[in-house]
Amino acid sequence: MRTTSLKIAIIGAGNMGGAIARGLAKGSMIAASNISVSDISESNLAAINTAEPHIKTTTSNIEAIKNADIVLLAVKPWLVEKVADEIESKIDYKNQLIVSIAAGIDFSKLVDYFDSDATLFRVIPNTAIDVLQSVSTISSKNATAEQEALILNLFGELGKAFLVPETQLNAFMSLSSCGIAYAFRYIRAAMEGGVEMGIYPNVAKEVVLQTLRGAIELIEANESHPEVEIDKVTTPGGITIKGLNEMEANGFTNAVIKGLKASHLK
Repeated sequence: MRTTSLKIAIIGAGNMGGAIARGLAKGSMIAASNISVSDISESNLAAINTAEPHIKTTTSNIEAIKNADIVLLAVKPWLVEKVADEIESKIDYKNQLIVSIAAGIDFSKLVDYFDSDATLFRVIPNTAIDVLQSVSTISSKNATAEQEALILNLFGELGKAFLVPETQLNAFMSLSSCGIAYAFRYIRAAMEGGVEMGIYPNVAKEVVLQTLRGAIELIEANESHPEVEIDKVTTPGGITIKGLNEMEANGFTNAVIKGLKASHLK
């Protein structure tokens, strides 16, 4: 499949569908004019065209998928079956890939909704896809290595993409898709701590965000474990180790692990 003429149909123009459409239009693999987006909401479609007028929009799912190489389902999980009922007889299963970002709709359900010969992908992104910094976790069924590479590269333009077995998707969803909310909660907590110590909220936010950027850059540049970088900051008898020990005494690490496991669908 040549990416120079690659066409994608995105069914659903909500937060995720719209973000994927806008992100792909900024990339190099798909021309904006080769992206079709369908939705029942005219306002959602108008918002996409405001951001990128070359994207094709329609209220017809069947119209959107015509001649598409990839059909991407970006609707809520409870709407997947309804959409599938509408389009499953119109899909060319030998030439069109089906990609679903609906959490909890596994391959067995997608096969029931579509066809046992369908080439299927499940993708779990997170909301940072809107700024091309998503973690997208991908699993496939009936796909060739070339098709897997295509979807990996496609979502790689929207952040970082990982190909994993379907059995690991839910764990990755906890770590990244849910995990971004946990990261925001840390940012909020650190801001509140800064305010309590007399720092203005907007300044505290800037400091916390830059501190996190710096931590990420250090770990990536040094290819190190977080504990290695922690050791560089925690001098014997110093204030950093006192702060870390107080956090641990109040269950910091345990709370993070328990939170991740609580959001892990079994």
